[in-house]
Amino acid sequence: MTQGDVTIARLRDNNKVARAITRDPETMHGVPVFRGTRVPVQTLFEYLEGGETLEDFLEGFPTVSRALAIGALEEAKDLLLARAS
Repeated sequence: MTQGDVTIARLRDNNKVARAITRDPETMHGVPVFRGTRVPVQTLFEYLEGGETLEDFLEGFPTVSRALAIGALEEAKDLLLARAS
């Protein structure tokens, strides 16, 4: 097992991450969504890539809390850092 595999396994076990994103084949065909919603996490990244702000995203998707959005961004950052090491 590589260091990256260990880091990814650690992230999967992290309660903070587990609270932010869920993936279920019966919800949105298994697309990762914000827990407790049907909002795909990819939508947040599309907003940001398009020049919109986090505030814009939260206004457009009121079922996603700020904590969930920040948690998803933190998970993405941690995964990127794990793959770089």
